[in-house]
Amino acid sequence: MSRREAADVIPISDAPSAHPPAPRTPAPLPRPTPARAGAHGRVGIVLVSHSRELATAVRALALALAGSDSPAPIAATGGDPSDGPGISAVLVAAATRRVDQGHGVVVLADLGGAVTTVRALLAQADEHGLPFPVRFANAPFVEGAVAATATATAGGDLTAVLDAAEEAYRQRKG
Repeated sequence: MSRREAADVIPISDAPSAHPPAPRTPAPLPRPTPARAGAHGRVGIVLVSHSRELATAVRALALALAGSDSPAPIAATGGDPSDGPGISAVLVAAATRRVDQGHGVVVLADLGGAVTTVRALLAQADEHGLPFPVRFANAPFVEGAVAATATATAGGDLTAVLDAAEEAYRQRKG
């Protein structure tokens, strides 16, 4: 047998197909994680009160009643920077930016002075660097906060969150 013929002849036991590679075990597929409604990009909520303690307490109540491990972003702001009662447009603007996830922000206020400050702030939203869109809810502070938080946590859009807060205003208690 010539050298050329020997090169063309491969014993069957040496052929690549005689020893197939061990079957590869496919990598396990990632386990699906439960989807959290609206976990990425929900409507934010800002609670504005003359009292930081009141705003914080209403926030805590709204979050507790929303009953979610992944609630909508909600900020409480109140008082003035010196820790006294009052309203600070700077604190309201900062809270609004903090909760913005790109789907809008709903702002609720407790008393007339807070309403006036929020409306003035929204009238000059660009100058204050507020996200877009920001809407003021004509709603009762506690009930509106609870309704807005529940709706935003469930993934409601800006209109739904605003409507939920304002619908609380129309609920009769007696």
